[in-house]
Amino acid sequence: MNRQDAEQFLTASLKPIFGFALKRCKSVPDAEDLAQEIAARTFRALLAREDVEDPTHFLWTVAHNTLCNYYRDTAKNAVGVSLDEATFLTAPADDPDDADAQTLRRLRQEIAYLSETQRRIVIAYYFENRKQAEIARELNVPVGTVKWHLFEAKKELKRGMQTMRETSELRFHPIKFDSYGTVGSIGTKSPAEFFRSALAQNLCYSVRNRAKTVNEIADDLGVSPIYVGSEAEHLAEYGFLRFEKGKYLANFLISEPTVELLTLQNEMYRRAAVLFANDLFDALTGSEILDDPGILCGQTDGAVRLREAEKADRNFVFFALIPYIAACAQDEREEQAVSFEEVATYRPDGAHDIYHATILPEHLTLPADYVPMKNWSGPMWEACGGRTLWRVDSEWSDRPLPTPHFSEDAKRVLLLYAREQEDALAVEEYAWLAERGYLKTTGDPDGNFKSAWQVVVLATREIREKLLSLGAQIKEKHRAAFDALKAPYTAAVLDSVPAHLRKVKQYELQFLFRSDGWFLLHCLTALLQNGKLKEPTQGQRKALSMLILEE
Repeated sequence: MNRQDAEQFLTASLKPIFGFALKRCKSVPDAEDLAQEIAARTFRALLAREDVEDPTHFLWTVAHNTLCNYYRDTAKNAVGVSLDEATFLTAPADDPDDADAQTLRRLRQEIAYLSETQRRIVIAYYFENRKQAEIARELNVPVGTVKWHLFEAKKELKRGMQTMRETSELRFHPIKFDSYGTVGSIGTKSPAEFFRSALAQNLCYSVRNRAKTVNEIADDLGVSPIYVGSEAEHLAEYGFLRFEKGKYLANFLISEPTVELLTLQNEMYRRAAVLFANDLFDALTGSEILDDPGILCGQTDGAVRLREAEKADRNFVFFALIPYIAACAQDEREEQAVSFEEVATYRPDGAHDIYHATILPEHLTLPADYVPMKNWSGPMWEACGGRTLWRVDSEWSDRPLPTPHFSEDAKRVLLLYAREQEDALAVEEYAWLAERGYLKTTGDPDGNFKSAWQVVVLATREIREKLLSLGAQIKEKHRAAFDALKAPYTAAVLDSVPAHLRKVKQYELQFLFRSDGWFLLHCLTALLQNGKLKEPTQGQRKALSMLILEE
């Protein structure tokens, strides 16, 4: 900028410059000196530079930087910037190599560690230049309370600036949930909705073993306590965190298994599944039970025929019966020491469940025969009108996960099934059922028309009891072997769980080799590996491993 333009600009700006300095200095002489320094620096810089597009913005940048130097020279507190003045909050801190700028950035970060009330008052007073009386009216507190909070906030800021905050490993290596699951009934929100963000996952991981304050969690994660506070409140509202005495603690299981624990788990399930699944398959095929008229299934790979009903493929029927029997057959002598009510959480969205998540290390070398759980959900069940829909989703079924609306969808399926036994459904109802794999149709609803339910139906209580009795006998046969397999695994798992959640894990461990997804997975895998089961066809996958149980 040429000299004439620079002189004209500065002459017009002298009054605002002096006003800026007067508000921030303790005396008029100091303000005059500061204003003169700002004007001189700006004038010299404007003459030396040709790239200043906005002189006004450039002026106030120089003003703030000059003010920083003023406080550095006059301040006598430990942090290097006067905490008794307002401008330490509004001065720029853009130069990463400038010591003053670093101090100012640190000060602004420390504001987030104040209590919510102190933070609101500090921001209103210093950032927004509002009077103490106005702030007091807005907060509905005496002016003296506002003054006290400002005084306490300054002390907290000084203390925070003199503290070396510890850095957690999470700041540099955040975790990520590999999988999650629930036991119980899901509400209107999918459990996955609560943990879509890395912040929510790492927040809970930070407090999985020990209760911490918002500020301690923020230090762990390297983020502002403001974000941590709001996220923690939301998670606590839905029961995923406990809040006691100003601290948060995880209220669900976060498993971080080791290679040793996963190997032990895999071997336990593999050996138990080989014992049970093979005996069950042989018992089913060696008896006439599969020909019982109480087992119904109209599943067909091709189109439904108008005249004769095809007999369902036995392999398809096994994919429903074997996991159902494995999950529900039980020895009556097995006692349940911990009840579901003792450990489940009621959530505001209507859920009543136990939630758990799993974290896998980045580098995990597992045995070649390790069986991973892929695309798995269940077992799930819902009763309505004297019938129950029972279902497992697996890597062999063709259904999207997660299934947040299973309960309401299952009730609709059962009601439509009951109605269809008496009369034809509406076209859109058939379409809804067909889209989800529950049935197939052929023909014209106004002419020749036929529907065939693709799920396996256990039409009588008697056939259901026969099947479960068969499974219970096999479990009793291998009871001693099962107990021996469980013992080392149970001890290792409980040892890895935080003390405050051990009872929750004890509840889950009661269902080993019962309604336990891992056991069902290994049963199917064992039979596939030895050739007793075959992979389902593409046309069978939508309806795979689903049953309707008549009461």
